Amino acid sequence: MTDADALRSWIGRTERRRDTLSPWPLVGLAATLDREDQPPRPGDPLPPGAHWLYFLEAAPMSRLGPDGHPQRGGFLPPVALPRRMWAGGRLTFHAPLRVGDDAERVSEVADIKVRTGRTGELVFVMVRHTISGPRGVALVEEHDIVYRDHLPPGAAPPPPPPAPADAAWSETAHPSPTLLFRYSALTFNGHRIHYDRRYAMEEEGYPGLVVHGPLMATLLLDAAGRLRPGRTPARFAYRVLAPVFDTAPFTLNARPDGDGLALWVAGPAGELALRADAAF
Repeated sequence: MTDADALRSWIGRTERRRDTLSPWPLVGLAATLDREDQPPRPGDPLPPGAHWLYFLEAAPMSRLGPDGHPQRGGFLPPVALPRRMWAGGRLTFHAPLRVGDDAERVSEVADIKVRTGRTGELVFVMVRHTISGPRGVALVEEHDIVYRDHLPPGAAPPPPPPAPADAAWSETAHPSPTLLFRYSALTFNGHRIHYDRRYAMEEEGYPGLVVHGPLMATLLLDAAGRLRPGRTPARFAYRVLAPVFDTAPFTLNARPDGDGLALWVAGPAGELALRADAAF
């Protein structure tokens, strides 16, 4: 049983990272999204979601756990549950980050909750990131992480709800292993469920490689930019409801919602894998 009080002692811990927002990660992201954008120039604004390419943790190999993540107990609490997933988040955009900026990200463990669900114990950790550049605060992100146990043998996770059927726009995404590898490389993400098929299937019980939560969110942010050309979201909130894998295509979907957009990812069986809202 998780000691909730011990974990909650991590609330308030902070971490600072600085980075220079160089153009190369944006070139790599455009290629990964199969876009032939013009090379970014100093002063160009970063597209929404591109902040995930910067302020990356570079833990030595000797400090990685068996799943490829950095060992626990540093900035993040030492949750003993073996499976760690990106559960969602909320982004508030205050000002653009620009190519060439010297920027700083201040991260704080803002909340920790221990719950019991249908598949066992769950630990939710919320981290608040505040990213500032030369012009002040540019972005505040609340990032939700969920830790859970392995499913018992023969058990199945609860089915996600069906995806909405009223999309005004839809596009098919093909999650190839190359796509997942490229995004893992761009974000220096060593989590083996995204590129090590044997580990994902034999150790964590998935049917294939898992598509990254922030990759799905990035695809929806990219879609929002194409559907509202020339406009940048003021807020973007999303929640991952079910994993999708490299075993079948999934769809990106959107419909107008007032002045904003309701967006979602539908899995190959029509399940709702991720839902999001973009406000402009």
